[in-house]
Amino acid sequence: MPTSQPAEHPHPHHHDTENHSLGQDESVHSHIHSEESLRRIVNRLSRIEGHIRGIKTMVQQNSPCPDVLLQIAAVRGALDKVARIVLDEHLNECIARASQQGNIDVEIQQLKAALDRFLS
Repeated sequence: MPTSQPAEHPHPHHHDTENHSLGQDESVHSHIHSEESLRRIVNRLSRIEGHIRGIKTMVQQNSPCPDVLLQIAAVRGALDKVARIVLDEHLNECIARASQQGNIDVEIQQLKAALDRFLS
């Protein structure tokens, strides 16, 4: 299997701790990840997107509430898995790179703020 070159994200990661809207703050480092990593995350998100459309159809067809709740739980689990992949990627690539570049303290602070929002 050929090794893919790192690719710049098509969008910057945003780490603003006070404003939750996109485009308000840029991270202190460039986010460069492998094409394989990006493909894996996007594929998972596409499956989740399809699953959510299925839940919407279930609701529109008056499916039993327990069935709908079960599918919502499955989507939550899938989103949690994507979050773990993103976090792992961030720790292995972005935090490691920030450490080498000498701006680890800022990155750790931004990660903590993001995790606070994620876990609340």
